[in-house]
Amino acid sequence: MKFILSTLITLTLLNLNAATPEQKGVEIAKKMEAANNGFKGEESQMEMVLIDAYGAQTKRVMKGLVREVEEDGDMSISIFQNPKDVKGTKMLTHSHKGDNDDQWLYLPTVRRVKRISSSNKSSSFMGSEFSYEDLGSQEIEKYNFKWMKDVDLGPKIGKGWVIERIPKTNSGYTRMVMTVAQKYMNPVKVEYYDRKKELLKVAEFSNFKDYKVGGKDMWRSNKINMNNVQTKKRSIFEWKERKVGVIHKSKTFLKSSLKK
Repeated sequence: MKFILSTLITLTLLNLNAATPEQKGVEIAKKMEAANNGFKGEESQMEMVLIDAYGAQTKRVMKGLVREVEEDGDMSISIFQNPKDVKGTKMLTHSHKGDNDDQWLYLPTVRRVKRISSSNKSSSFMGSEFSYEDLGSQEIEKYNFKWMKDVDLGPKIGKGWVIERIPKTNSGYTRMVMTVAQKYMNPVKVEYYDRKKELLKVAEFSNFKDYKVGGKDMWRSNKINMNNVQTKKRSIFEWKERKVGVIHKSKTFLKSSLKK
């Protein structure tokens, strides 16, 4: 019996070691997806601070709603509340697993709903360093993955991985290099490379909190610092009063509801 158990353990270790970097990358992505599935929905107040190359700041306040969709990407809507010049602006996103996301922007000054085309997904979202693509849900079906290395993220966070993510569909990026914390099963850092394959910007994720939904622990970053290394501009996205596990009706996320 000891011989059989020893043999099985040895075979398991050999199989793990035999996995290619691409296979390991996919497995890590699947673990992240499984850890984050089942949140049902979210509701929060959010702040976005735009910081130019000289340090001048502009603050924008939003309300955010997210609805989890089984068998497809999630739905989300952001509603700007302040300052006055953007108040009432809304962005609606219907994410998809195997296709380009559907995104619409409602502009209250002209009472018009504008569709964001796939060719414009790399454009700046409301003057920030976040693109429309960044604000869609990151479904694993849209990417190829590759494990690069294991890392130690320090005593507070512990072990992690560095994986490469390459878009399969139309994207403003050629690749993203993600540092993932095993504790959170979410990235703590993402490097974005532009179409010239040069480093464009770096996102740092912090202020992680543990939310319980149906007895399941779900870690979420409540602050993202997006630093554009080419323009020296920054944007900080922060969640306030965040609730996870909130159930929203699907009609809240209809395109027709944007003008209401």
